Amino acid sequence: MTAKHLSKATADQPQPTPPTIDRRRAVQMIAAMLAGAAGCSRANPDQRGQTPMSDTDSPQRTDQRAPVLFVGHGSPLHTLTKNQWTDGFAALAEQVPRPAAILAISAHWYVNGTYLTANASPETIHDFSGFPRPMYEIQYPAPGSADVAKRARQLLGERAGLNSEWGLDHGTWTVLRWMYPAADIPTIQLSIDRRLSPKQHFDLARSLAELRDENVLIIGSGNVTHNLRDAMGRMRASAPDTPVWAQAFDDQVKTAVVQRDAAKLISTWPNDDIARQSHPTPDHWLPLIYAYAATDDRDQVTFPTTGFDLGSLSMRNILFS
Repeated sequence: MTAKHLSKATADQPQPTPPTIDRRRAVQMIAAMLAGAAGCSRANPDQRGQTPMSDTDSPQRTDQRAPVLFVGHGSPLHTLTKNQWTDGFAALAEQVPRPAAILAISAHWYVNGTYLTANASPETIHDFSGFPRPMYEIQYPAPGSADVAKRARQLLGERAGLNSEWGLDHGTWTVLRWMYPAADIPTIQLSIDRRLSPKQHFDLARSLAELRDENVLIIGSGNVTHNLRDAMGRMRASAPDTPVWAQAFDDQVKTAVVQRDAAKLISTWPNDDIARQSHPTPDHWLPLIYAYAATDDRDQVTFPTTGFDLGSLSMRNILFS
C-alpha cells in the first residue's frame, strides 16, 4: 500500500474532528485500503536507519507489573468520529495505570526483520490512501524513547535492530489518540518479521515480559478477525450480519485466552480453516501472539470491548492484568 503522509508539525493535543462522510464515500475509501491490504508498510527498512545500542539508561523497575493490552483497531476512519469503538479505546486509559512508556506491536509494520523505533520524535505515519484530507492532517506527536528501545533490543537479542526511519503508524496512533490524547507518553513500535513462524514470534515476544516490571505498557494492535474483503462485501451489500465463521473464531480465541491455551493460539494459523478464513494474511493476527506471550498465569483476563464492525471484523479488546 502506498504510504501517504505529512510531516509531523502541528497539533500539540490532537482532538478528533468529525467531518460528514456518506456511506458510498466510505465504501470507496475502504476499498482503496483493501487494494493494498497485504502490505501497508512503507519501504522495508532491512538494515537502513539502524542505531548503535548502549546497554545503559534502561527503564527503572517498579513494584507493580504493567498490564498488557490487545486492541482491535479496525478502520482508520474511526479516528474521525466518536463512536462505540473509540469510546472503548478511551475507556482503556481508565482501566490501566499510567505507564512510563508504551511498546506497541502494530499489524502495519509487517516487514522482513525485527526492528524497534529509536526516534526521539517518531513521525506520525499515514499508511493508507484514498481517505479524506483530515486523515492526513492528524498528528500524534508522542515522544520516542531511545532508552526503552535499547532495553527492548537487549531483551530481544541479536535478531533485533534499532530503526530511525519508521514512526507510529495507524495501528498505533488511531488507538493512542483516544487513550492518551495529550500524546505525552513515550512510545516505541516493534515490527513484525513476516519470515517467522507463529511459534518463533511467541518465543521472541516472551522475552519482552520483563518490560512490564519497568512500567512499560505492551500493546498489540490488530484484530481477532480481519477478512477485509469479506467485510467490504458486506458493506457494499448492506448486509452487516456477522457470519458463522467470524463468530466461531472470535469465540475460539476468547476460550483459548481464558484457558491460557498457548498451544492452541500458536498453532491455529494457518492450520485451522476458520483461522485462515478469519485471517487471509497473518499481519492482524500476530499482534495477539505478541501480547499473549508477554503474560503469564498470574494475569486476569477481561474483555473491555467486544463486537463486530462491518459484519465480520472483530473489535474485541483484551486486557491482561
